[in-house]
Amino acid sequence: MALQATTTTFSFSAPTFRSTPPHALTSKRRISIKASSSGLSSPPLLSLSRSNLKGRAFASDGSTQESPSVVCFGEMLIDFVPTTSGLSLAQAPAFKKAPGGAPANVAVGIARLGGSSAFIGKVGEDEFGYMLANILKDNNVNNEGMRFDPGARTALAFVTLTNEGEREFMFYRNPSADMLLEESELDLDLIKKAKIFHYGSISLITEPCKSAHIAAAKAAKDAGVILSYDPNLRLPLWPSADNARDEILSVWDTADIIKISEEEIEFLTKGEDPYDDSVVRKLFHPKLKLLLVTEGPEGCRYYTKDFSGRVHGLKVEVVDTTGAGDAFVAGILSQLACDLSLLQDEERLREALMFANACGALTVKERGAIPALPTKEAVLDALLKAVV
Repeated sequence: MALQATTTTFSFSAPTFRSTPPHALTSKRRISIKASSSGLSSPPLLSLSRSNLKGRAFASDGSTQESPSVVCFGEMLIDFVPTTSGLSLAQAPAFKKAPGGAPANVAVGIARLGGSSAFIGKVGEDEFGYMLANILKDNNVNNEGMRFDPGARTALAFVTLTNEGEREFMFYRNPSADMLLEESELDLDLIKKAKIFHYGSISLITEPCKSAHIAAAKAAKDAGVILSYDPNLRLPLWPSADNARDEILSVWDTADIIKISEEEIEFLTKGEDPYDDSVVRKLFHPKLKLLLVTEGPEGCRYYTKDFSGRVHGLKVEVVDTTGAGDAFVAGILSQLACDLSLLQDEERLREALMFANACGALTVKERGAIPALPTKEAVLDALLKAVV
């Protein structure tokens, strides 16, 4: 449907931090973590002024309102990112160690933006596992739902960067600890108290993690928690393309919010045009509240039952695209966790998506995922510069 652009101001919500509980992991010796074996229109950008943006966007006013909570479920791992782009893994002279894993990236991204988040997943009872747990704590992410496995290592991924910052992955998971999370290890209380439960599809690849994923999502749904899904397709991890497609779609109709990329649309629809509105609408199930399509530097498209449109992105110099989609998800979920009524208000939703686009754009300016995730101050500064 055609959309009308209106003059408005940013009015982002202002979440407050919830500190990590005292009994969460603080060191290698002090552990509370269990161990076990329609035609789409493109209206112009909203008309904004520097003064009204600065006065209203994401204010930190010391509000004592109860913090929203987003619980992220899935994998956390170590990315090894080459220090030089445009070379193969064998040719790369050195690698930068960077914590990553899409759900963990989202959890840290939300906390760095001033929100309240938690991570549920499993790592190895090894130095990398301890390091990742402490990184969550250091970033104000609740890690009560994190588990250690004494018999499996923390997952590793080596990343190849093109000169344009695009990447390919080589994973070491045979199996890795994240694949071994069991249903009995879930912190269901943490899940049921959340406002939004976010997950990907990598946790659906193998058992027992697949059963744990399904049980966690069901517990959240039964408790009235909003389900957020980013398939985050990593085809080399799946037995086959058909298996990946079937499993990704097996949980599709339970999600309330779905974020996908152009490439994932093409994959899930077996080659159909991801820019065709009618193709995208095929993926919009009856109970879906919001479908988001990310388009890299071009921004994103959004679809609800009542309206659709596009929000343009910010142009930046690309160093590494790792984590950009996760930063975008963190940006939009941080806003929705404060006020779910955004889903019914197109103007305010567009503002939130502009914020999310800026989160993704800033992340590609540095190497690695978690190290590059922006603070809310950095995002606001980028938005201010964009409207000057």
